[in-house]
Amino acid sequence: MALEITLGLTLVALLFEAAFGYPSILLERIGHPVMWIGRLIGLLDTHVNRDTDTPLERKCAGVATLAIILAVSLTAGAVAQKLLFLLPMGFFYAAFVGSTLFAQRSLHAHVARVADGLDGSLEAGRRAVSQIVGRDPDKLDEAGVARAAIESLAENFSDGIVAPALWMAVGGLAGGAAYKAVNTADSMIGHKDARHTDFGWASARFDDLVNLPASRLAGALLVAAAVFVPGASARKAWAAMLRDAGKHRSPNAGWPEAALAGALGIAIAGPRYYGGKLSTDGVMGEGGRRDCTAADIRRALQLYRAADGVMVGVLAIAVLVLAV
Repeated sequence: MALEITLGLTLVALLFEAAFGYPSILLERIGHPVMWIGRLIGLLDTHVNRDTDTPLERKCAGVATLAIILAVSLTAGAVAQKLLFLLPMGFFYAAFVGSTLFAQRSLHAHVARVADGLDGSLEAGRRAVSQIVGRDPDKLDEAGVARAAIESLAENFSDGIVAPALWMAVGGLAGGAAYKAVNTADSMIGHKDARHTDFGWASARFDDLVNLPASRLAGALLVAAAVFVPGASARKAWAAMLRDAGKHRSPNAGWPEAALAGALGIAIAGPRYYGGKLSTDGVMGEGGRRDCTAADIRRALQLYRAADGVMVGVLAIAVLVLAV
């Protein structure tokens, strides 16, 4: 499919999702595409990931599981796009379907809820942040809650928005659906518990691979967005990204986290508790303030909106250039 078509599809899908989100009536009646993918992954986890298998057998089963979810998602996306394009106004139907692969509105709402919670009490902030991060909320003070929300915003800007946009721009609905399937598999079976260390190995590694370009792009978008946000610094965002991103335990999350931290003059990441265990990690935005507050969450949201706007603007320009 021509690049101008896939870029245009991505642009309109992003605009649809930003304006309307996913309709609650559809969520109630048919669920969400990510839920459908999750059911398939859960089914494979139940029936293919056997406790009696050796580590090598589990790793092979995980590779097969990844191949199955990729085949299903690629096929479903390609067939859906082909059929929808046969309809009058089919491009816009396809764009609506593509909009389900983004999380612009829900990400903003979940992170804003943490700031609103902290305005009320520390406990309310902890409850809100527990909905978006995996760390132990009862070990977080006010600054810890704020940092957790900001880190989640930065990482999910890359995983939940920039990455599906990039792969949809490359491969249309098939590319976007395949990325979302891989990312969902990583979140469900890519963690290192006893059951999934070997079975989820392939999904976790492949998710790291497909997010490599998107994470760097997300960081660059946050750097560019700092130009448009009062009090933010694009120069410091760029310096922090280049200096600190490689210190993160993830090969990808450090890029947007460091860029956001540098832009706002704060320090995030560092040691954190997961499941009662201390996880050491590099500090993103070394030298910045660690005593983050609800106000810093709102500043981060402002930068996020600007970065999202920069991405949409770049897409629009690319579509116009290719159309002439």
